[in-house]
Amino acid sequence: MISGAFLLTYSTKISLFQWKKSKQKTMKLIDGKVIAEQVKAEIAEEVKEMIAAGKKRPHLAVIIVGHDGGSETYVASKVKSCEQVGFESTKITYENDVTEAELLSKIDELNKDEDVDGFIVQLPLPKHISEQKVIEAIDYRKDVDGFHPVNIGRMSIGMPCFVSATPAGIIELLKRYEIETSGKHCVVIGRSNIVGKPIASLMMQKSAPGDATVTVCHSRTKNLKEFTRQADIIIAALGQPEFLTADMVKDGVVIIDVGTTRVPSTETKSGFRLKGDVKFDEVAPKCSYITPVPGGVGLMTIVSLLKNTLLAAKREIYP
Repeated sequence: MISGAFLLTYSTKISLFQWKKSKQKTMKLIDGKVIAEQVKAEIAEEVKEMIAAGKKRPHLAVIIVGHDGGSETYVASKVKSCEQVGFESTKITYENDVTEAELLSKIDELNKDEDVDGFIVQLPLPKHISEQKVIEAIDYRKDVDGFHPVNIGRMSIGMPCFVSATPAGIIELLKRYEIETSGKHCVVIGRSNIVGKPIASLMMQKSAPGDATVTVCHSRTKNLKEFTRQADIIIAALGQPEFLTADMVKDGVVIIDVGTTRVPSTETKSGFRLKGDVKFDEVAPKCSYITPVPGGVGLMTIVSLLKNTLLAAKREIYP
């Protein structure tokens, strides 16, 4: 004979399983690869039209210092993407011992090169070189990474500019997936100049996506969980693998995971794998939308860089 207590426990387990299953069904993956390919196809079509009209190909130059594995992989992806959309690309490589003066001299040369529409200096740089000095040395009209203070300032007040590539990629994903942001509570975890600060600014602007109520949390925030559990949208950009766990989010939340940290792995040929800032397997069932790592925001960063280069070539931001 089966006891009532057993039936109740069994029934509860079945109900919980069905609830979890229904939650998993409602979760949608924000596929950065699919959207990136769509955007690249649109850019390639525009380049074809430019060439047909007798205009020159957009030209992106990339400076890389040293042999950081992550940076080299990223730069190789940028060069390959340029080829895919019909851009001309130039890769300039320096060893780790390059002087700051030498690097600044090359930046000045690219600033004056009329054939180069936009260029970037891949970060991070060796400790003996000031990243801020390098960023400010780039002509803001060719700053397709969107890091120059002129572009950051113009973005903050809603003026036309080159928007930082990663925040621009996030906005593009939200737009293409038609995710409602107006009136929503958006919590940004991280306050970097490259992601945290600019995406917070973009999310609160009078635009779509935008019009959100934005809270920025960081390493000094007390009771972080109290903020994240209230969030309709969480943008995690702090660089700590699997930091955001299921108990920190509410049901139906939208998660944008910007983190890409290399962690050791015996399951891959490279000996490492990429981990996001979100504990994906644990958090995903509670989400309405979530970006994977890899395959999410990272791919959009590269296409945003391409979009900025196209804008630079067409002189649409700065004539």
